[in-house]
Amino acid sequence: MRAMVLQTNGGFDETGGPLQLVEVERPIPTRHEVLIGISACGVCHTELDIIEGRTPPPALPIILGHEVVGRVVETGSGVTRHRVGERVGVGWIHSSDGSDDENVSDAFRATGRDVNGGYAEYMTVPEDYAYSIPEAYDDVTAAPLLCAGGVGYRALRLSQLQNGQVLGLTGFGGSGHLVLQLANFLYPQSPVYVFARSATEREFALELGAEWAGDTLDQPPRPADAIIDTTPVWKTVLAALERLRPGGRLVINAIRKEDVDRELMAGIRYEDHLWLEKEIKTVANVTHRDIAEFLPIAATAGLRVETRRYPLERANDALRALRDGHIRGAYVLETGLK
Repeated sequence: MRAMVLQTNGGFDETGGPLQLVEVERPIPTRHEVLIGISACGVCHTELDIIEGRTPPPALPIILGHEVVGRVVETGSGVTRHRVGERVGVGWIHSSDGSDDENVSDAFRATGRDVNGGYAEYMTVPEDYAYSIPEAYDDVTAAPLLCAGGVGYRALRLSQLQNGQVLGLTGFGGSGHLVLQLANFLYPQSPVYVFARSATEREFALELGAEWAGDTLDQPPRPADAIIDTTPVWKTVLAALERLRPGGRLVINAIRKEDVDRELMAGIRYEDHLWLEKEIKTVANVTHRDIAEFLPIAATAGLRVETRRYPLERANDALRALRDGHIRGAYVLETGLK
C-alpha cells in the first residue's frame, strides 16, 4: 500500500518535506481488530508536534494521521461491532484500557504516533475505537470531526460552561470553527467571543455565529466565563487569563506548547492572571466516549465543516500550509480509495 512515512524527526527544509511516499506492507487485523481502507485523513497541528519533536513517537519510521475515515475491508477474529463495508472513523485514541480516564492511562496509545495512522491507504484499529460515521457527512468533511471535533467537544465539556455564560475561543482553526458551532447549538444563549490574529479567521468566526471577534490582545465586550485556547503559543495563555471573569476557567486544548515565546510566562502576575479563583484546565488526549458522543451531536446540530483537500502524496504541502499560514477550517488528505 502507499503511505506517507516519517523516517526521522526534524522539520521542514526549503525543497522537500519530512514525509516520504513509500510502498509498505498492508497491515493484517488481529483478534478484535478491523482493517480500514482509508479514503480521507485530516491534517492536525499535532502532526507538526510529532515531526518537530515536541511529542516524538516512541519509534521510527511511523505513519502519521489520526482523523481517519474509510470502510472496513477485513475483520479479525472475534469482531462483533463492525461489518465489512461499514464506514467508520478513527481518532487520536487508537486504544486504551476502556476506563473513564483512559485518556491519561498508561495503556493509552495514540493513532499516528504510537502506532501507524491514516496517512496511508490502510490501517488497523481495535474495533472499540472505530466509530460509525453519520450519513450527514461525506468522507472528507467527516475527517476533521474525529479529532478537531471530538477533542473540541471534550474541551467544551471541561469548560463547565452553563447556558447564558460567555465563552471565549482563542485561535480559530480546525477545532475552533467546530467548537463555535457546537457551543451555539448546546448553549444557544451563550455569546461566543473569538480571539484570532488573522482578519480572515475573525471574519469566518463572525460568519459562523460568533457575537464578537478580535485580535489576541483586544478587549471583548465583557469578561468570559470560560476560554478555550487551541494555539501552540504562550502569549494567548496570559491574554486569556486577563480576560476571564473572577472564578472563570481557561481550558488549554493543545498537546504541547512551542518554545517560541515561552519567556513571556516570566511576566505572569498573580493579581492579574490567577487571583479571584481563576482556574486552568488542560485537555489530555481524548476518550472513546468523547468521539462516540460527539459524532451524532454534530450531525443533529448540522455542524458545517470547512475543508481544503490535498491528495495523499501532497501531505508535506498540507503540513507546510498548516504551519505557515492562517487556515480557514481544516486540511484533509484524500487517498483515492472509495
